[in-house]
Amino acid sequence: MNRLSDDLTVKAAAPLPLRRQPLPTSHDIVLAHGGGGQLTDDLLEQTILPRLGNATLNQLLDSALLPSFGQDRPTITIDSYVVQPWRFPGGDIGRLAVSGTVNDLAVNGARAEGLALSLIIAEGFARTDLEVVLDSIASTVAEAGVQIVTGDTKVVGRNQADGIYITTAGVGRRSREQHLGFDCVQAGDMLVVNGPIGEHGLAVMLAREMPHIDSVLRSDAAPLNHLIQSCLKCLGNQVAFMRDPTRSGLAGVAADLAQHSGYHVTLDEARIPVRPEARHAADMLGLDLLEVANEGKVVFVVRPEAAAALVRHLQDLGHPRAAIIGSVGHARDGMCELLTHIGGRRIIQKPYGEQLSRIC
Repeated sequence: MNRLSDDLTVKAAAPLPLRRQPLPTSHDIVLAHGGGGQLTDDLLEQTILPRLGNATLNQLLDSALLPSFGQDRPTITIDSYVVQPWRFPGGDIGRLAVSGTVNDLAVNGARAEGLALSLIIAEGFARTDLEVVLDSIASTVAEAGVQIVTGDTKVVGRNQADGIYITTAGVGRRSREQHLGFDCVQAGDMLVVNGPIGEHGLAVMLAREMPHIDSVLRSDAAPLNHLIQSCLKCLGNQVAFMRDPTRSGLAGVAADLAQHSGYHVTLDEARIPVRPEARHAADMLGLDLLEVANEGKVVFVVRPEAAAALVRHLQDLGHPRAAIIGSVGHARDGMCELLTHIGGRRIIQKPYGEQLSRIC
């Protein structure tokens, strides 16, 4: 994998303690605060949660479970999309917004019931382009089997908002019998991903930075709710945790899993699926594929006896490169490491800021 094992030759080096990089000296918000990495965590921990925190918000899940009624627990999520450019190979801001919100509900085990849509449109944005975005939203909600049930539209000054920003909120339901979360993870569990990583972030960056490059690389943005519900129906409570590796990529998910579960997590570089065109694009852009955002991938943490069955089920659902990519160890050190192609080991930390800005 790109740039993961070039300078590592020690095979069994003892893991080093994790050290967070120092905060920037400026008291102002910087672009990297929105990247989903260490700086995002610091902004949450130092500024947002001390003022707004509560037992539910402090869990920092992709969606929140509300007090239960009947047989289900209502679930809510919200996200904003500022991707630039708004249209890119394989998708656009509309498909991205619907997929991201549906997926944030799905990885918490919830079935989406309805979405709210907020549009912020810059004066001068072409009506025909707005129609493209709305048509994309319509086709993606149809694919996900959900509806836009309420919304809001605002217009700002010319040359603001880069044309269009979108915020989507979603409401869903999760069975009271379903249990997912960091606290459900156990030693021996296996990590499974449904396909090759890094394609969304790389497709957006190529469209932005190298529009003259003709690449077959396409964003993987897609709603995953039907796939996830099928896997939960197949495996039940043998699934302990799920997360879509968006901002901060697979590295961010694995580092969060280790930190919040308290277990040692190992990723196996040789097993992580990557398309050759994604590897080539990462080489051109100088990016670490582990940290590149995905919008159509989900990482499952499952009991070891269920991992092979999950891979087969994902392959039957049309994901032939689904793979077991790592494991949860018995050590309670909260660390994550990568077992490289050459047999070495590298500590994986959550990215400091972001390699790629404005990719979602």
